[in-house]
Amino acid sequence: MEWQYHAPWWLPSGHLQTIGSALWGRHRLANVVLERERWQTPDGDFIDVDQTPALGKPASAPLLILFHGLEGSSASHYAKCFAYECQRRGWQYRVPHFRGCSGEINRAPRAYHSGDVQEIAWIIQRCREQAAPGQPVWAIGVSLGGNALLRWAQDMGASALHDLQAVAAICAPLDLLAAGRNIDRGVNRHLYARMFLRTMKHKARLKWQQFPGLFDLDRSQRAQTIEAFDDAFTAPLHGFSGVQDYWHRASSRHRLRDIRVPTLILNAQNDPFVPAHSLPGRAEVSRDVTLWQPQGGGHVGFAQQHQRRMSLEAMPRAIGDWLAGAAGKPHDG
Repeated sequence: MEWQYHAPWWLPSGHLQTIGSALWGRHRLANVVLERERWQTPDGDFIDVDQTPALGKPASAPLLILFHGLEGSSASHYAKCFAYECQRRGWQYRVPHFRGCSGEINRAPRAYHSGDVQEIAWIIQRCREQAAPGQPVWAIGVSLGGNALLRWAQDMGASALHDLQAVAAICAPLDLLAAGRNIDRGVNRHLYARMFLRTMKHKARLKWQQFPGLFDLDRSQRAQTIEAFDDAFTAPLHGFSGVQDYWHRASSRHRLRDIRVPTLILNAQNDPFVPAHSLPGRAEVSRDVTLWQPQGGGHVGFAQQHQRRMSLEAMPRAIGDWLAGAAGKPHDG
């Protein structure tokens, strides 16, 4: 059954639902205690993984892995909300940071991107190897992390079930061309693109200091749009010929029929980042994919009114219910 989301009357638009939830969550949500562990990557780099302490939790308690969005972290409002939800349910919780997103620049001549399937695969495999026998392991991806997680599920096909029992993608930009052009246009460019570019350009400067000549620094610093920055920095660092090649190959929408693991894809139709016309219909996905496309919610907003205050609990609770239910159903592959 599809989750029915209804926005508060005082958050009538996608912009208000997006910004209001992020600001309220940033300033009002206290941090759940997380422990940081540094993992050395196969290419000599590192990622930092924040996780709830396993002490006091049974080995059979489900493990939920969250892949964050563009320039996100375990401190993002949605990550805090899922940390609370896992604490409430007694689940283990883990947030692996994409390279350079944990507060320290990574060592390798690369960063992260929306189709980083190899990175997702390595993280999931390591989580599975560390899990107890029979322990449920689920993954959710938010925005950029959601698209990357779907790309992993597509490439893995039925073998994804060996690692995860269910996955969920929240507000993922399934069509990167449509989403990228949308965020770079009009009011979105001023409200969102500039915010992302500020930290992305800073990381590009740090990467240039590590590896002078790796990319065109001047062009990356002159970029006024996400598209221009991805063309100057993200694409060349990760083996793409340019932004168009990157956005096409990294988009998950083209292959949603290839998914063979129970998968939930949640997108609000008024998401300022992800235009409604870019969302898939039922005929475009496999039978293992569930689509939730409520009219409201913004970009990872989904705030609700609870006793005269804003609440961000409804979406993580609905996702948690779906994961637990989907993982409990038999799957015939």
